[in-house]
Amino acid sequence: MLQSMKHLEEFTAENVYISALDPETFQFNPQLKSLTIGQTDLSDLLPELFEPIPNLQVLDLSESQIKSLDFLTQVNLPALRCLKLRDNEITVINETIFQSLPALTHLDLGNNPFTCDCSNAGFIQWVRSNNQTQVVNGHQYTCSFPVAEQGSKLLDFDIQSCWMDVSFLCFISSSCITLVTLLTSFIYHFLRSQIAYTFHLFLAFLYESRRRKKGAPHQYDAFISYNIHDEAWICREMLPVLEGEQGWKLFENITGVSELSTGKPIIENITDAIYGSRKTICVITRRYLQSEWCSREIQMASFRLLDEQKDVLILIFLEDIPAHQLSPYYRMRKLLKKRSYLSWPQAGQHTGVFWQNVRRALEAGGAATETTHLLTGPAAR
Repeated sequence: MLQSMKHLEEFTAENVYISALDPETFQFNPQLKSLTIGQTDLSDLLPELFEPIPNLQVLDLSESQIKSLDFLTQVNLPALRCLKLRDNEITVINETIFQSLPALTHLDLGNNPFTCDCSNAGFIQWVRSNNQTQVVNGHQYTCSFPVAEQGSKLLDFDIQSCWMDVSFLCFISSSCITLVTLLTSFIYHFLRSQIAYTFHLFLAFLYESRRRKKGAPHQYDAFISYNIHDEAWICREMLPVLEGEQGWKLFENITGVSELSTGKPIIENITDAIYGSRKTICVITRRYLQSEWCSREIQMASFRLLDEQKDVLILIFLEDIPAHQLSPYYRMRKLLKKRSYLSWPQAGQHTGVFWQNVRRALEAGGAATETTHLLTGPAAR
């Protein structure tokens, strides 16, 4: 019928009990300007229905069981000036829908079960502020949901709380995200190694506390901390005397142990070695001071010294290092101001006395003192 009436400008259909109109219903009526469909189930209305009728000016879909106006966002109705949607089932309306209807001047949404909460805040604000579209009897629209708002006026709903909540939450969220991002970036680039080190130090402290409570003996007499470039001196001079002649059980060359061979990170191996030995012997050279891992070892041994307040740290200098060259190494300078040390260059031809002093230092088990007269080098000032 519509195909034979190509110049039809007005069409009305009421009480048509179909589930949805065919999208091609009006394909032969491009001049249609007024469309009324009422008392019909249009709950599944498709936007394609309006493609053939871009000149539509009046659209009345009252009493059609429509639940949402989202289909309007996809239609092309630049001439539509009057929209009637009374007695439908519309609860929430997105105000951006009306941006697709630039000519709209008359809107009737009476007797719809509106929801009075922040989901409708944008629509309420649009009804109050727009100067182009007249919302028929908008001040009489009532709330159906939630139960606490039933019967109250839609336009009386306080939308300011919605804007405050949203803006405040956005501010807090963005601030937290920015702060966390900056903090994470800072920690990753500058503090990740220190945090890992502190974590293992804490674990070592717990391990040593449990060991002391149980009264368990140490696994080694001493852990030797040295730079790999000084290994020849360790093997040629130290080990034959301390292990061979004096019979001490020593743990050495921890930094030469890979993570793959032990299944644990090197810092954890260092922690186990220091706290698993009665004492730590640090063999100091210029290369030792420049080594990151050697710095970790003496730092951890220093923390243990402060924690236990016992002579658990023995310093041996293989080179004469002037005090001004120690200036960049704050921790070493601090140790030398409080403790004496063994000096291999000062031993000269009297190596026997030197190793006897090392033996006496290993045998000492009392509280840590400011200076120890067993050692040949005076405390640095």
